[in-house]
Amino acid sequence: MTVETKKTFPQQLTEDNNEHLKTRAKNAYNGQKEESVNNELITQFLPMVHKIVQRAVTYIKPPLSYEDLVSAGAVGLIKAARDYNPSFQAEFKTYAYIRIRGAILDELRNFSLLPPNMEKQIRQATQISLEITNQTGKAPTDEELAGKLQITVDKLYQMLENARTKHFISIDSSSENSSPLGDSLAAADTLAPDHQLEQNELIDKLAEAIQQLNERQRQVIILYYQQELTMKQIAEVFNITEPRVSQLHARALFNLSVKLRQWRDG
Repeated sequence: MTVETKKTFPQQLTEDNNEHLKTRAKNAYNGQKEESVNNELITQFLPMVHKIVQRAVTYIKPPLSYEDLVSAGAVGLIKAARDYNPSFQAEFKTYAYIRIRGAILDELRNFSLLPPNMEKQIRQATQISLEITNQTGKAPTDEELAGKLQITVDKLYQMLENARTKHFISIDSSSENSSPLGDSLAAADTLAPDHQLEQNELIDKLAEAIQQLNERQRQVIILYYQQELTMKQIAEVFNITEPRVSQLHARALFNLSVKLRQWRDG
């Protein structure tokens, strides 16, 4: 007959405490290990923040500064390191890029308010472009749009450059009121099928819209976003002035914004 040894209360309490301490030590170790990995990721990808901000310097207007965008991007990187999950079906570099870019866009959005009269003029220009595009199948020329607005072509370029941030932000999101893609990815381990479909469709439509730009505008977009040349470098490629590249870039973004608006409305 086996005699079961009954543990005394102090013995049981001691063993429970030991197990509790082991669990706490294990959690602390895992936490330190995770924090160490996060810190390594932040250090490794911090240069990406500066690289993305350098792509957005064209959109900076007072009181916003380069340092403000770097700070916002750094916060996006820290959140990316904290929230990243391999089940996102994207490598960390891709995920971090989206989160950093999203944080920078948010910062730009907060400082992209335009005077009411300019907002009205931009809406009018957008509506005119939509009507002409729907009627003719192609975007109006600069001269045609300026004529409809009863302003000079130079005034048109000035208006489009002032509106550039607004168009830049709207193109990055699937709708004017939607959150950046990075926030959507961070909201859950995987995107809902309907949301994923919407994002894929947006990318397809954007690619189609880029193909419909005139040759010079399309080249500027490809060199600026795909080849990651600066506007100064693009100016050297085309042997034109940097301000002219800026005008072409602003006009291209406006045309893309109109195309995506046409797609959403349709």
